[in-house]
Amino acid sequence: MSNETIPLNLFKANLELQLGIQRLMQENGQQWLENATRAGKDGIAESGAEIESLLKAQNWQELGTLPAQAFWRQFQHHVGGAQALTQVAIKNQTTFTQGLQQAIQDWQKSVTQAVGQGDAVLPFQDMFKQWGEVWVAAQHKDAPANTGGHNAG
Repeated sequence: MSNETIPLNLFKANLELQLGIQRLMQENGQQWLENATRAGKDGIAESGAEIESLLKAQNWQELGTLPAQAFWRQFQHHVGGAQALTQVAIKNQTTFTQGLQQAIQDWQKSVTQAVGQGDAVLPFQDMFKQWGEVWVAAQHKDAPANTGGHNAG
């Protein structure tokens, strides 16, 4: 490898890292968008069901009990939804962190090879290891057997 190709190879390594991070960001954003869309559809369906129950009321007494019933149904649904959203957030962050760690390790190997030190010890090998372990631990710790939410995904 000549000194003339080192800058080109370093540029390529940096470009690959930028593209990898951009891809990770787009995938992460897409996951959030899909989850928000799903939650929005669930909310519309829930509101429609509440309106339908109001329309089906046959008398004032029945109509008077609907708000309390609706409150508890929505409360239970939103608690389950919040739990599911927490699990989705942890899963998304874990995936992103692992992908970022791999992208940086690949970049580091490319840079090391570009400067002709293929067998050199990689100083950033565990750069994101602790950060990634936090999300993996959270994913396993907070994973309930049943989230009960409709927003999971």
